[in-house]
Amino acid sequence: MVQRLTYRKHCRYNTKGNRQKKVKTPGGRLVLHRLTKYAKGPVCGDCGNKLYGVKAVRPYAMRRLKKRERRVSRAYGGS
Repeated sequence: MVQRLTYRKHCRYNTKGNRQKKVKTPGGRLVLHRLTKYAKGPVCGDCGNKLYGVKAVRPYAMRRLKKRERRVSRAYGGS
């Protein structure tokens, strides 16, 4: 028999921000782990192309990055 799972957080609906993954614990239980959303990544303000050398992470994760990971330090590296 398959073990039924319920959401662990407040959101009870299958939305794109409430994606879950089934994980089996060492004790043999099935639990749900929350998945993070994918990031689109930064784009150029002039032409709309993707910026190389800058990590594509969600805004909250961008705050935790080092300064050298948030921007590039090349000549002509920005608009």
